[in-house]
Amino acid sequence: MDKPFQRVGAKSNAHVGRAFEDAARKYFFKKGISLTSNFKVDIGIEQSKKAHAFDLGCLEQMIIVECKAHKWTSSNNVPSAKLTVWNEAMYYFVTAPRGYRKIMFVLRDFSAKRGETLAQYYARTYKHLVPSDVELWEFDEETCTASQVCI
Repeated sequence: MDKPFQRVGAKSNAHVGRAFEDAARKYFFKKGISLTSNFKVDIGIEQSKKAHAFDLGCLEQMIIVECKAHKWTSSNNVPSAKLTVWNEAMYYFVTAPRGYRKIMFVLRDFSAKRGETLAQYYARTYKHLVPSDVELWEFDEETCTASQVCI
């Protein structure tokens, strides 16, 4: 039996997340970017720094990636608690070292009711929280393709 707030048919949300990170890693590898899971960099404000593990990253190519496999709710409502986690990721990007390519890699989930994907909704309503150096990408699981969302 599925638990509340768990992806239907999934063993757990953690499994969904790990599978999505693996799909992202494979996508980037095909593009010539070899990423490591659980990639740690020191983040922080001013002199105070602490190690933070981004979902994926590469020191040689100076890339950090956060992956989110979130979807619209089953009734096509905004998953506001999940988007709070996206906002938290934006803060981590702000506090990350300069010079890194910063990518928010999210699952493409289209809502016919709303006429937009979750990433498009996020870009439209939260663009004031997205740093100018962060790229928002959405990944289509069916075609294994990704495209950048304009912010």
